[in-house]
Amino acid sequence: MKRIACLVAAGLWLSLPAMAHTPQQPPHQTFAEGDLKLESGEAIRDFAISYVTHGTLNAKKSNAILMVTAISGNHHRLDFMIGPGKALDPDKYFIVCTDAIANGLTTSPSNSTAQPRMSFPKFSIRDMVESQYRLMKEKFGIDHVVAVVGPSMGGMQVLQWGVSYPNYMDALVAMVPLAKTPAWTVAVLEASRKAIMTDPAWKDGNYDAPPEKGIRLWRDILSFLSARTPEMYSAQFKNGMDVLPWLEAQETALLKAFDANNWIYQTWAYERHDVGTTKGFDGDTAKAMASIKAKTLILTGTKDLLNPEFEPIELGKNIPGVKMMTISPGTVTGHASAGGGMPADVEFLNRETGAFLDAVTEGGKKLN
Repeated sequence: MKRIACLVAAGLWLSLPAMAHTPQQPPHQTFAEGDLKLESGEAIRDFAISYVTHGTLNAKKSNAILMVTAISGNHHRLDFMIGPGKALDPDKYFIVCTDAIANGLTTSPSNSTAQPRMSFPKFSIRDMVESQYRLMKEKFGIDHVVAVVGPSMGGMQVLQWGVSYPNYMDALVAMVPLAKTPAWTVAVLEASRKAIMTDPAWKDGNYDAPPEKGIRLWRDILSFLSARTPEMYSAQFKNGMDVLPWLEAQETALLKAFDANNWIYQTWAYERHDVGTTKGFDGDTAKAMASIKAKTLILTGTKDLLNPEFEPIELGKNIPGVKMMTISPGTVTGHASAGGGMPADVEFLNRETGAFLDAVTEGGKKLN
């Protein structure tokens, strides 16, 4: 408990959406893909995917890593793992950090001129993967990557990548993921949507200003109940009532940075996800997981109340040779364990992911 108390202050930003670019960071870029055909048969018109890159693609194009982001997150989501000496070292790897459909940077309900707001078509996690595949193939001409890496909804995309394109990567690193969204998570997401959609200021998606009451309640449900744990609160607040002004401050910090419709659309993709519904598997999730060929590392958080750890642990057993680890054993930081806000978890993720990738690349020999 004391260990968590020392760390918890660093993690207060958990689940804040897109962090802003600074001049010192790699430039933010977009790649226009034209119309993105969805598995539903609809299409996102005039689709463009947002991304940044770190490092240099080598002459053989053999050192690429794809990073995919969490719900409401963006290409900065794993910045705590990117840098010299870290797991995703740009001195060794060419790291492509992507933005998911509807995160506000890639084409989204909030920025689409062709299909704005609630006229935007529903999409799936597999559609996210397809948009990323097109980026890697059409923009960079990369036929194979070292790894696909991502947290939370990003971890869900990682496993889907392994099922959809089993020969495209050497490795998968899925942090606090799901292979098939369980009823508990669906209930959490539905509550978060209702918080927004029952606010009269939402106006059926046609709001003139952020639906403040709904967003405040959304943040409480998602970020401060499901993405944290009771142990974290006990460590942080000696007096339980002290949490109330803290909650209000955290809610207020998010109001101008969050788009309600983008969240709603991403939750629809999140809750319907099941790798077993990939074409050719007839709804058999275990069979789909067994089809993964890449070396796979699944990292789970103790008492994860958003993506319960039992789900990826149970289904992950179907992946041949899978390696599964608990993030920072002995701590109880739940979904926040992959948030990048707590030093012990950051150190664990960098150490274990770095070692895993070193083994996959034979200490970098396979990159040459």
